[in-house]
Amino acid sequence: MDVLCEKCWYNTYDEETDESFCSLVLDEDEYVRFMQEQNKTCRYFRPGGDEYDIVRKQN
Repeated sequence: MDVLCEKCWYNTYDEETDESFCSLVLDEDEYVRFMQEQNKTCRYFRPGGDEYDIVRKQN
């Protein structure tokens, strides 16, 4: 997995398969465009944080 993916908000770990995957929901058109891009940098990347990030934003 890409280093950028490991730090992404959408990276989800599945304990049963012992693998990580992207939990971002894309429609079919978005997925095809993403896979056909020459530059494979994810434009949906959001840096992940700890469980207190949402609370900090509310204050």
